[in-house]
Amino acid sequence: MTHTPHSPAPPGNAAPGLPAVPPQRTPAPPAAPSPAAPPPARRTAFAEGVDRLRKAATTEPGRLRVIGAVLAALVLAFGAVTAWQMTDRAAAADDVLTSSQPLTSDAADIYRSLADANTAASSGFLAGGQETAASRDRYEKDIRTAAAKLVNAAANSEPGSSSAKTIAELNRLLPEYKGLVERARTYNRQGYPVGGAYLRYANEKMQQEMLPAAEELYTTENQRLRSDYADATPYPWPAIALGVLALAALAWAQRRNYLRTNRVLNHGLVAATTTAAVVLLWLTAGHTLARSHLNDSYDHGVRSLNVLHDARIASLKARGNENLTLVARGAETKKVGEETFDAYDYDFGRDIDTLAKGLARAERLADDDSGAKPVTSAVSDMTEWKKRHAAAREQDENGNYQQALDMVIGAEGATGECFDSVDKNLAAALAHEETEFKQAAGDGRDALTGLPLGAAACAVLGAAGALLGIGRRLSEYR
Repeated sequence: MTHTPHSPAPPGNAAPGLPAVPPQRTPAPPAAPSPAAPPPARRTAFAEGVDRLRKAATTEPGRLRVIGAVLAALVLAFGAVTAWQMTDRAAAADDVLTSSQPLTSDAADIYRSLADANTAASSGFLAGGQETAASRDRYEKDIRTAAAKLVNAAANSEPGSSSAKTIAELNRLLPEYKGLVERARTYNRQGYPVGGAYLRYANEKMQQEMLPAAEELYTTENQRLRSDYADATPYPWPAIALGVLALAALAWAQRRNYLRTNRVLNHGLVAATTTAAVVLLWLTAGHTLARSHLNDSYDHGVRSLNVLHDARIASLKARGNENLTLVARGAETKKVGEETFDAYDYDFGRDIDTLAKGLARAERLADDDSGAKPVTSAVSDMTEWKKRHAAAREQDENGNYQQALDMVIGAEGATGECFDSVDKNLAAALAHEETEFKQAAGDGRDALTGLPLGAAACAVLGAAGALLGIGRRLSEYR
């Protein structure tokens, strides 16, 4: 078999083949749509204002406006703080003079009137049917004084305060005490011994309830007085610091103005500096003067008054216990250690010691002859009182009751004369110290007069001057 030999096809006669297809890239899956971007946050007015201020500060007019606003704000703040602090201190100084100290004196007068009424009642009881009209009038006057002072204290006390409660308690106890005294007098005139028991009961109510309540009222009002002093005397450091800062800022602004314009003075800034300096000087000088007078009124007025009030109260208590020694006739005793004493005579000794210490302190506190002289006289009277009391006690212990009674409540040479003289001298010393207090405290209050209003007015003028001064400089850029 013949095979046809394979021969390559002639060129040009072969059948055309299909063109090669290039490799195709696999299409990526469509991306998920991205979330819409949040709208830009809306800027606050404060932020926009800060931006404007920052941009404005890059120019000289903008800087001047900022400086003017800061200067005006500093001067106004200085004036406002000065007016605020001086108003508080002026009000406290006025309270010292017109409220707290008079109420403290009223509380002391309540105590003194009650103690003196108790003394007068015991003196009248000892006199029996021979009680003098003067002794009776003294008792009635003391009761009326105590009642009137209680009404005044109630009107000036804060409702619901401890003072108001104490005053209400004293108003309740006063008629009870007076009723017991009247019963004691009635039975005493009739010769019944039970009169002495009623008087001792009245004295017990006075010593254990009424006088402690009056002393509590006196202590409370004294604390209020010290609080008013504490509010009136501290230096106003915030106002002083703001004043110094305002002056420093004004000085810096004027120096800056000079360096940039070569002008020595800017009338508006000079006016602002002058008013700020005047307020600062007025503030420091006025408050320093007021503080000095108020401290003087406390050191040479209030302290002396407190000591003298305490001494007078001690003398009244001593006199009452001296009288009750004869009323009780040994019915009341007190044991101290291994010894037994007459209770009222023992208390008399303690009261006289308190009186002696009080008079010694009053002498040291007296700052002139007018204040020292009555205290010195009271010391002499107290010394004589102690001698006469010792002699009367000796007669009583020896059984000479009538002689002892005459030596205590008699017309001449009795201990009652010494007590009256002590009380009179202490009253004179109190009147002198009261006058000194009013003078010093009044001067302290007057030193602050007009300062709050004047500081506020000067601050407004100073702020206006600062703005006008800066405005004058700004007008050069228009």
